[in-house]
Amino acid sequence: MSTQNNKMYLKGNAMIEPLFNQWYAWSYLISPSTASMYVANLHLKLMESFIAAPQVHVSALKNPANLGGPFIDYDAKRVPEIKALRESTIKENKHMLAFADAVKTLDKILAEEASGLSLEPLYQKVPDPLRGYVELVYDLNNHPSMRFIEGMLYHSPYYNAASQSLTLTLTERDERSFVFSTPRLDTGAGLRLKLPFNHPGLDELFKMKDTPQPVGHVAEALGIKDDEAEVFSTLFTAEPPAPRSEFKGVGVRVRYFGHACVLVESAHTSLLCDPLVSYPCTSGLPRYSFSDLPEQIDYALITHNHQDHCMFETLLQLRHKIKNVVVPKNSGGCLADPSLKLILQHVGFPRVREIDEMETIEIEGGAITGLPFLGEHADLNIRTKIAYLINLEGNTIVCAADSNNIEPRLYAHLQEFVGEVDAFFVGMECDGAPLSWLYGPLLTRPLPRKIDQSRRFDGSNYEKAVDIVGRLRPRQVYVYAMGQEPWLTYLTSIQYTEASHPIVESNKLVQECTNRGITAERLYGHKEILLNRESRKSCAAA
Repeated sequence: MSTQNNKMYLKGNAMIEPLFNQWYAWSYLISPSTASMYVANLHLKLMESFIAAPQVHVSALKNPANLGGPFIDYDAKRVPEIKALRESTIKENKHMLAFADAVKTLDKILAEEASGLSLEPLYQKVPDPLRGYVELVYDLNNHPSMRFIEGMLYHSPYYNAASQSLTLTLTERDERSFVFSTPRLDTGAGLRLKLPFNHPGLDELFKMKDTPQPVGHVAEALGIKDDEAEVFSTLFTAEPPAPRSEFKGVGVRVRYFGHACVLVESAHTSLLCDPLVSYPCTSGLPRYSFSDLPEQIDYALITHNHQDHCMFETLLQLRHKIKNVVVPKNSGGCLADPSLKLILQHVGFPRVREIDEMETIEIEGGAITGLPFLGEHADLNIRTKIAYLINLEGNTIVCAADSNNIEPRLYAHLQEFVGEVDAFFVGMECDGAPLSWLYGPLLTRPLPRKIDQSRRFDGSNYEKAVDIVGRLRPRQVYVYAMGQEPWLTYLTSIQYTEASHPIVESNKLVQECTNRGITAERLYGHKEILLNRESRKSCAAA
């Protein structure tokens, strides 16, 4: 490698895709219990469907409405490769498939035999793959269930970091195909690194987006082979990134990076909520990118455990910058609600702290408080969700994510506790996908269509959102773009029009806030907001 001793930067458009068994990785593919269910009940079934009838998948994806559906996005000539991937998946994941089958069997045993009497005799009937990894429990109404001992599962054969890998390529455009229903086959472009996500060499690589290092140094850290060196060298440049606009002023600067990603900075503290950062694209919509982030992110805040809010593609690139990750408190052991703390620790984040509802973490210049986050999880008992009240230099920001105001009295109770709100951020995806779209692979029994369609991943509509505004009385209201940014189609597959329900409802909220004298906007692309309560107090006094 001719440039191996020259100090170079990693190009800003160097893109990674984290993979699990060659499928785009997200948090439920890390937790051993959920990963087993997704391999057995989604990945294998999608591949079998494609092998049997590839033209059905090809035809379905010609309709934009099916882009986020259960269809593999390849043409029929890739069938042999999908067959090979299916065979290797079965061979290498026999233990996980047995685990998934055991979950279904044990659920049936509990439904049929747990009558309210002691569960101790049933431990002898627990299928062998689950023995020692589950506790059998009742709720107070004698409904039985299994509780997974998650920490043990990470020290079992069911957690296999060898299933993890990453692809490294250069991206020249925003548009990417939807990633969650199509495995990654070899395209001949870029590199595939067969490394676990917690590999320290990744931190050395991504530091080079800001700090130049010899290419040979990082190649050695990542174990780049001689025949990969030439392609690897194309990821680097001698040209430094554009200088970042540091914030050293009074008050707080808030920058919107797209979707639900918000950077909050004072002169001393930085917080990044729901990290999801775009790659630069000179021909696309203006945006903030990785080079616009501070050298250190003191706190990364994650509101919930969905693919577009706990986003490994961004998080792994920022791991070396992030001092602390704050996540919602988890109740532990529920199949549908794996511990986000354990997930992040096992992909290499050493300092992960859980925060409960109404719990406060003191930070330099202020505090982070967890607020209740109702809805958006299809009525499942998911504890891993929280909104954040950020108080920094006397300025208050609420990042409510996709909170659905299904119980207005909650915000009546919160009104006095929260106090004055300077900026309120909320999503308004008020249609939402049905329960089975995300959690279907975790189900052990058929789900009636009527139930599936009734229980959705929906946020607040106009009536619900304006009720929150009326109770919390924020000075500024911002609605997230809800996946509209062109660089997010690979995650959301959303294609809104002006007639789409979330657009109509968010337009109504923005207009009503404007009528009330409240600054309001539905965000798109990027936005900078400056908050300075002390300056406002001085002006008011004058």
